[in-house]
Amino acid sequence: MQETADRELLVERREGVSWVTINRPEAGNALSPDVRDDLTAFFRSVSADLHTRVVVLGANGKSFCTGADLRRRKGLETEDRPAGAPPKSMGDAARAVSSGWQQLVMAILDCEKPVIASVQGTAAGGGAQLVLACDLVLMAEGARFIEVFVRRGIIPDAGGAYLLPRVVGLHKAKEIMFFGDDLPAEEAARLGIVNRVVPPGELPKVTEEWALRLAAAPTKAVGMIKALLNRSLESDRTTALRDEAWAQEAVNGTADASEGMRSFAERRDPEFHGW
Repeated sequence: MQETADRELLVERREGVSWVTINRPEAGNALSPDVRDDLTAFFRSVSADLHTRVVVLGANGKSFCTGADLRRRKGLETEDRPAGAPPKSMGDAARAVSSGWQQLVMAILDCEKPVIASVQGTAAGGGAQLVLACDLVLMAEGARFIEVFVRRGIIPDAGGAYLLPRVVGLHKAKEIMFFGDDLPAEEAARLGIVNRVVPPGELPKVTEEWALRLAAAPTKAVGMIKALLNRSLESDRTTALRDEAWAQEAVNGTADASEGMRSFAERRDPEFHGW
C-alpha cells in the first residue's frame, strides 16, 4: 500500500517497523467499514511477516480515532428478508459487531508482533478500544481518551468492557464507562492506560525510538511474552505455568535465543534477526 494523500489507510515499512496510519482527518479518523476491515487484514498479515518486527499504529490530523464512521454503516440490515419481516431483527447488531470491530481488536491482540499506539489526538469510542488493544501507548499532551458510548445511549463495543477493567480495575472502569467523561492524557497515564505522555512535537521522535528498540529485539521472544501476558489475567496458576514452560521450549529453539546466549558468552551485544 503506497503512502499517498488520497488513501484512507497508509502503510510504510522501514528498518523492521511497519507504520500504519489512519488517514481520514476530515472524519476525525472514524473508521468506515472498509477501512476497519482493511486494518484488520493488515494486522493479520503483518503477524507472519518476517520483515516486520514491530508495528506502529498512528493517525493524521487532530484526532487519533473517534470510532466508527456512522455515516457509512453496514451489516445491520439484510437485503433478502421474508415479506413482512422488519428491516432489522434480533441478531443483526450482534452479528455486525462480532464480524467487524471485534475482529479488528482481536487482530491487534493476537498479532505476534508488538504494537505501539502513537496517539496524537482524541481516542474515543472504538478508537479508545484500539488504544487498549495495543501493547504500548504513547500519547501527546492535550490528547484525550473517551469511552463515549454512554453519551449516545449505547454500550461500549470492540471489547471495551473486557479490556478496560483489566487495565484500570473494575470500579474505575465503571466510573469511566458510566459517565463517559474525557480523560486527559495525563490522567490516562496515571491510570495505566498510557505508558508515557510527551509534548506533541516530540511524539514522532519518541515513537520512533521505541519502535527501533523493539525492531532490534528478539521478535519471537517478545511475541511470546505478549501472548503470555495477555493470557495471564484469565489463567489459573497451573495453566499459566504450563504455558510458560511450553513457551520456553518454543523460544529456546529460535536462532535469536542461540545468538543471545552466544553473545553473552562472548561478552558482546547481541544481533537479533527476528527468527
